[in-house]
Amino acid sequence: MKNLKKLTPILALTTIITAPGVLAHSDHENASNTFVTPTLETGIREGDDVYFDLSLQSGFSQILPDVLTETWGINQPFLGATLKARKGDSVHVTVSNNLDTTTTLHWHGVKLPARADGGPHQPIEPEEEWLSEFDIIQPAATLWYHAHQMHETGAQVYKGLAGMFIIEDDNSQSLGLPSEYGVDDFPVIIQDREFNEDGSMVYLGRFDVQGGMMGKTGDTILVNGVINPLLTVEKSLIRLRILNGSNARIYNLQFDDNRSFKIIGSDGGLLEQSVEATMITISPAERIEIVVDLSDGGAPTLIHSAGMAGMTGMDASDMGFFETVAMSIFADDEPEQDFNIFQIDGSHAAASSAIVPDQLSTHNDYSGEIIAARRTMTLKMEDGSPFTTITAGIFGSNDLLTINDQSMDIGRIDAFVKKGTVEIWSIVNASMMAHPFHIHNVQFKIISRNGEVKSHELGFKDVVLVQPGETVEVLMKFPEYSDPNTPYMFHCHILEHEDRGMMGQFVVI
Repeated sequence: MKNLKKLTPILALTTIITAPGVLAHSDHENASNTFVTPTLETGIREGDDVYFDLSLQSGFSQILPDVLTETWGINQPFLGATLKARKGDSVHVTVSNNLDTTTTLHWHGVKLPARADGGPHQPIEPEEEWLSEFDIIQPAATLWYHAHQMHETGAQVYKGLAGMFIIEDDNSQSLGLPSEYGVDDFPVIIQDREFNEDGSMVYLGRFDVQGGMMGKTGDTILVNGVINPLLTVEKSLIRLRILNGSNARIYNLQFDDNRSFKIIGSDGGLLEQSVEATMITISPAERIEIVVDLSDGGAPTLIHSAGMAGMTGMDASDMGFFETVAMSIFADDEPEQDFNIFQIDGSHAAASSAIVPDQLSTHNDYSGEIIAARRTMTLKMEDGSPFTTITAGIFGSNDLLTINDQSMDIGRIDAFVKKGTVEIWSIVNASMMAHPFHIHNVQFKIISRNGEVKSHELGFKDVVLVQPGETVEVLMKFPEYSDPNTPYMFHCHILEHEDRGMMGQFVVI
């Protein structure tokens, strides 16, 4: 395996004020742990009705050697079980809040009634329960669920309130893809965290300028809550359902032996045809499904490969005085390094009978339908200046991160959408860093961006990464759900940006 380096953030500034006693990632670089597959929870089934009971709870987890870390989880001390249901199911989820703070549980990527969405408008008080009920009306996909409490999403997800939600359908189960959970079909939740010497997690401190401005990143990589895991596989063809569960970090993923793999799915489900690749870029909240062939008996390591453009995407000649000063203050002393995610051991894998067929699915084409509305969502960090956003980083301001020049106001509706209609949204990034933009209750198609739409972006998406100065157009059809009184959200999925104002809301009428 490659030597692990102390991590430096992608598209982020270097931390100049750190908490005392923070461990360097290299302190754990020789760790070798067993890959943990989250528990699979299929609920209690009564015909097409499926019932889940989820407990939001605190606990302690051994993430680092010899110390315990206080964590939050769902039905377990850290993170959540993998939930699975089928298209056509009626899902009933009872969520019990056994924490000492108010929280929510959002169904990310699910098309569902607004009252069941689990966003900021469905808070669950301590010792209270919330019932979320919805029908699965969408095709097979790798979705997830996580806390979405107003102004607290970043902290609560960081502590562990997140898990994967898998939907199956008749088509996905007829294709012959690797699909035996924990045998040749694995969830891979990638997160970065920072720890104190006593094992406690380091979130945003009062003077964490980098975390406040750019989103919280950590110097220790976890996969399903485990550092440096080794996945020993039984079958030669495996499916990895990769979720970027980090608060802010963007990953460039490839194998250290440069082996190719097939991309079969994106946020909203299977692609129409697989795409062969050797590298994928995945931003916070995105999901990518890949199939890896290990019939050579190899032991590849999935790594993050450095090499993305700098933080701003701005030419030095375009920077004003304050931008130049800020960049000189926060410039990284060393170039970003590659680092390991996890290793796969295929040396004892038996030949697999699974396949990747030529045709995976057929996508609905909404391009010929009447476009009911065109909207523009312009993302800004104050005036685009790193200098002015330092204020937000230090003081936790929630009015310097905006969409269409407005920061989030839970009492204001930003858009009214008609149910069952098709819209095109243009997401404009007028800031100096990349933003992963997420829309609740829909799966959209990317129809225009600088350069070609390719790779996993050929599929249905609910998150799109928009680079500095870039405009991305997405086309979506809204489900038939309507509720004039309960909003859905749209926001940057860098969680600290969402918490500090880069979020808006719409109702479907």
